[in-house]
Amino acid sequence: MSRLDHTFENLRRGGRRGLVTFTTAGDPDLPRSADILRVLDRSGADVLEVGVPFSDPLADGPVIQRASERALRAGATLTRVLDLVEAVRPEIAAGIVLFTYANPILRMGMTPFVERAAAAGVDGVLALDLPIEEAGAFREATTAAGIDPIFLLSPTTTDARIRRAAELGRGFLYGISRLGVTGARDAIAEGAEALVARIRRATDLPIALGFGISRPEHVAAVGRWADAAVVGSALIEVIARASSERLLDEVARYVRWLGGDAAAGVPSGTVPATAGER
Repeated sequence: MSRLDHTFENLRRGGRRGLVTFTTAGDPDLPRSADILRVLDRSGADVLEVGVPFSDPLADGPVIQRASERALRAGATLTRVLDLVEAVRPEIAAGIVLFTYANPILRMGMTPFVERAAAAGVDGVLALDLPIEEAGAFREATTAAGIDPIFLLSPTTTDARIRRAAELGRGFLYGISRLGVTGARDAIAEGAEALVARIRRATDLPIALGFGISRPEHVAAVGRWADAAVVGSALIEVIARASSERLLDEVARYVRWLGGDAAAGVPSGTVPATAGER
């Protein structure tokens, strides 16, 4: 049983839903990015999605695009991201999922990549733009290395493709609640519940739902349907707005707030309830 399997099994036994956080590795720089991962783990995140900065992030909205630009300027590369994961892994209980586009993997080479990722302690990999029809070799290589391959499903994904993703995937499946690029919104997409129901009919794998989630009420709503909520752009916005002195405190406060800790208060830099896409 993988670390991700254990995570979701423990969530089920505890009768609670999980929180998956997304940050861009190297934003605002590699040392502070490592500190942010440690804080996320201590503050209650169940799975850490670590984004590999990429120069052409087609599925990402402006908030994550700017984070990738900052990380690239700070010298982040796939190799350095894996070094970062290896450095923090002994201190982190949460599962770590590498979130990347296919190009950096192909540039490194599939075999060297999975060997290095496994040695670093990566638990899962999501290659965002890898077509499910071409994912057989990716699935074979990752599972052979003890890494869970994770696949993305959208409201327009056909039932046949959902079934195929369920056959190939391990750890969990990642459902995106709306079409378009990433970004925090003021409400969960209307089709989110229906998407989760369609995925449930095809598999017993846990389902994490993301895109547009930024507030505790969003996390609670998603928890009624899915096994975990994914928060990305809104967290990166907190990171971008926080001062250097307050950065880690604001990250911790935001994650506790998302988890329903009323004592945390509304963190500065959070997306207001009336915000639109970012």
